[in-house]
Amino acid sequence: MPRLDDYIIDSLAALVRDTIAQYNQVIYWREQGFFLKDTEKQIYTIITVPDETHPTERKPSITISVRLLDNLIVIDEDITDRPLYQELLRAGIPREQMILRYAGETLPEHLQPTPESE
Repeated sequence: MPRLDDYIIDSLAALVRDTIAQYNQVIYWREQGFFLKDTEKQIYTIITVPDETHPTERKPSITISVRLLDNLIVIDEDITDRPLYQELLRAGIPREQMILRYAGETLPEHLQPTPESE
């Protein structure tokens, strides 16, 4: 896994992007993962799409979805068996820099949407 020390110049965004990309190297049973990124908006997502031969009628799903806001890592979704926040901790990111929205944590007030921005 990447470590924060390896990203002195390129920053937090590169570390998060590379860590999430490694999750997409997992081999899925009759499913395929796709790593989607918008580097300008700093949004990184893995979606899983079942093959046509999958025995259940599963629909595509978001496996991991992360945004970077104001130097915070906002993890909106993580349904993996290796939680992303734990990998980021191992990489040297402090827990205080992460918000686990999927676990009910909320954004700081200054990042909350305002009625004008909705």
